[in-house]
Amino acid sequence: MRAYGGSERIFAKDCEDLAAWVPEGEAIPLANSMEDFTKHAVDSHKLAAFVKLDNDFVHNTTFDFDVYLTGRMARCFARAEDSGFLTGNGIDQPTGLLHPEKGAETGVTTSALTYDDVVKLYFSVKPEYRRNGVWLMNDETALTLRTMKDGNGNYLWNHSDNTILGKPVEISECMPNDKNGKTPILFGDFRYYWIVLRSPVTVKRITELYVSYDQTGYLAIEFLDGKLIRREAVKALRIVA
Repeated sequence: MRAYGGSERIFAKDCEDLAAWVPEGEAIPLANSMEDFTKHAVDSHKLAAFVKLDNDFVHNTTFDFDVYLTGRMARCFARAEDSGFLTGNGIDQPTGLLHPEKGAETGVTTSALTYDDVVKLYFSVKPEYRRNGVWLMNDETALTLRTMKDGNGNYLWNHSDNTILGKPVEISECMPNDKNGKTPILFGDFRYYWIVLRSPVTVKRITELYVSYDQTGYLAIEFLDGKLIRREAVKALRIVA
């Protein structure tokens, strides 16, 4: 979402919308849900990336420098955002999906990753969130699940379309491995994790500081926040001793 301008902190509201059958001539029960809102503070955290390049490279007319710089900055931001949206502590950075109190709810706890635990995690999510459910894990966990079979020798992972129980799998190397105290798998409807952009990305060209080295610096800054607005929409599998 884009929420440019305004104060440094805004508030997002979430509620459980309900529909009720009303007999003809009876009052519609609107008042019961008028204050049924959960308020979430959305802050404005600064994310910055800096690149320093030699001027002979910057001014090379045979090379599309703008495309190169945009791609390089995008990769820098993508890695930092990926980490923040998963592991951020909410202090000067987003509140990540793995935050123990404000992130995904724990759906399954287990001492070792098994076929049954993955199935239990799937069914720990309410049907309304399973409908658009997505699995999230790192490569090492994905490899474990790719080779996992049930008692009849059937693979848990559908290798033809890379799904588990009919739901797609996304990979992030910021997800932890299946070690004690870690959360190697998330599953649910990630649309309830709101990423709010507070200002467009700005890029400043810095020449004076590096003139003696015949170099130019480029500083890119964006302001944004991320929060899981409805915790029950995403569940976590946690490894415990």
